[in-house]
Amino acid sequence: MSVTVTPVAGKADLKAFVDLPWTIYANDPNWVAPLKSEVYGLLTPGKNPFFEHAEAQYFLARRGAEVTGRISAHIDRLALTITPEQGMGPGTGNFGLFEAKDAETAAALLSTAEEWLRGKGMTRVLGPLSLSIWEEPGLLIEGHDHPPTVMMGHNSAAYQPWIESAGYAPVKQLKTYDLDITKDFPPLIQRIVQSGEKSPRINIRKVDKSHFDKEAAIILGILNDAWGRNWGFVPITDSEVAFTGKKLKPIVFEDLIMVAELDGEPVAFMMTLPDLNEAIKPLNGSLLPFGWAKLLLWLRKPKVRTMRVPLMGVVQRLQSSRMASQLAFMMIEYIRRAAITDYGATRGEIGWVLDDNQGMNAIAEAIESRVNKIYQVYDKTL
Repeated sequence: MSVTVTPVAGKADLKAFVDLPWTIYANDPNWVAPLKSEVYGLLTPGKNPFFEHAEAQYFLARRGAEVTGRISAHIDRLALTITPEQGMGPGTGNFGLFEAKDAETAAALLSTAEEWLRGKGMTRVLGPLSLSIWEEPGLLIEGHDHPPTVMMGHNSAAYQPWIESAGYAPVKQLKTYDLDITKDFPPLIQRIVQSGEKSPRINIRKVDKSHFDKEAAIILGILNDAWGRNWGFVPITDSEVAFTGKKLKPIVFEDLIMVAELDGEPVAFMMTLPDLNEAIKPLNGSLLPFGWAKLLLWLRKPKVRTMRVPLMGVVQRLQSSRMASQLAFMMIEYIRRAAITDYGATRGEIGWVLDDNQGMNAIAEAIESRVNKIYQVYDKTL
């Protein structure tokens, strides 16, 4: 039977859209089922502030009565204001939330998403982004043999040839780095850290969770300055900061987030999160009947194998300087110690990191980490 693709319409379709990955990955031991309540929140205007500056259409593919795939087509109006050199720009729409059981379904879904974007005046499609660059960007092309960490995606290895055969070309690779944090850093890095500790100009401090909003504003200010010229950067709105802060607050721990001050001014930060996926994987997407109790117990004092560094930034005026590297190594070392002592962690994951971000890639290599996953972003002219 041929594949038909229709827009998601009504609660039954939305449920089928959300539920499909449980069928796709039923036999994949490395897939981590998201909490369904989180997925509905992501998809729903009025709950996710992304939709204050974006619009989306979801589609389902069926072969007869069987749901065989899903995709989103969406347009971020803030991304349209970014210069093309930074990856987005005028005329660029996106696809995301892509899942398919077979090549025919994949082709039909991509074609439908492209048609919707073309009808909205878009001339280029960039993806997959699910839904924004700040959530789960890129298609996993290397590293399918181990689970993703918190807020990172996982997909079938079959998707790469299906997307590329539809005319999509690689634009950018996003890397994550794996690090054995039980080992001391190389002697050179230790000397750099010790030198920084002797400097009266440098202060590395933990965040103060009792002043959460103030600390979030400091970090956001550094982030916008540090990442403002990066490929893929789209400004984060105040609503999105509040939304993300509320979502992450339960896994924000003071000794895992550092702010670096130079001459009393905050100039860098490093955010580390315990890998929530280790706790939610056994829940299979539901907090009922007792999953909520298990998760609350875990959140009181997580004991995890893995810590993830999703965000790190140094203000532009210091980038590519020795001071930037020194501050980064100091924050990494302090968090490494806390991760081992307070949380029992043995592994760190840094990323994602742009493939052409020479500074961050050099720092990752200097502490003897290795690339463990690669996500690829594609584009196509419409």
